[in-house]
Amino acid sequence: MTLPLVYHPSYSALMLPERHRYPIGKYHALQQQLLALGVPASQFQQPKPLQQHELELAHCPHYIDALCSGQLDGKAMRRIGFPWSKQLIARSLASIAGTRLCAELALQHGLALHLSGGYHHAFYDQGSGFCLFNDLVFAAKSMQQQGVKRLLIFDLDVHQGDGTARMLADNPDIITCSVHCDKNFPYYKQQSDWDLSLPATISEQDYLTEVEQALSCLLNWYQPELVLYDAGVDCHQQDELGHLQLSTAALLQRDRLVLQSCRQHQIPVAAVIGGGYQRDLAALTQLHLQLFKAALELENNLIASKIKT
Repeated sequence: MTLPLVYHPSYSALMLPERHRYPIGKYHALQQQLLALGVPASQFQQPKPLQQHELELAHCPHYIDALCSGQLDGKAMRRIGFPWSKQLIARSLASIAGTRLCAELALQHGLALHLSGGYHHAFYDQGSGFCLFNDLVFAAKSMQQQGVKRLLIFDLDVHQGDGTARMLADNPDIITCSVHCDKNFPYYKQQSDWDLSLPATISEQDYLTEVEQALSCLLNWYQPELVLYDAGVDCHQQDELGHLQLSTAALLQRDRLVLQSCRQHQIPVAAVIGGGYQRDLAALTQLHLQLFKAALELENNLIASKIKT
């Protein structure tokens, strides 16, 4: 089976102020690295950007209109963390569509990966923390419309998925789990269905044990028909906005654990790359590549052997 990968050229097509904190180039760098390692261009599927009105499945129409038209006030844009531009909206509409496509492909093939996504700080009527719209919530609700009865959002980004938790608090069929560092953004946490708030001093082995136990319980108790996996790498020891101390090898172990556990339960997985904030783009790309290595290993692809640990 060919592992489906989802990517759109607009993901990195955004001009930001010099020294802006967001590593916008990582999406293009990741795709180029995968191509260089031998992944054929035909393996990448390009999403069709959403129409603005489609976002109403997850977000407030007034918020959507204000943000997409550039009428959102300055304070709200500062909360998001990006200066407004047409490119910003275009890449967001493509990226949200990409996570939906990834979920659809996962249902067809058992596993699919999105070279973007994980915008879990966006709420129903406001954005936050570099997140304009919540792709995880949108994709989950889209899959419900397509007949999926129960889903699990398994979020291993170092920051709590506060927007996801709040938006889905009243939806008993989309289970939210966030495993994050306790003393980190956001300051005010929301209540997921399952929160693991970990100390910055936690060891790699204890972290992996916590993840394994949480996932095992969730898969057995809720028996989801689809898992949306946020494989953020901002829990790495070199990340500048995370406080956990995971090594690159531990990230690979984590991603193997998640993908293999879901495969053993015969549950499809749609994975997004989530957060990662090293300024060294080459180093950051290697961290995000660990997810793809784990997935390619699962599909018995020799390309995985070329990816550094």
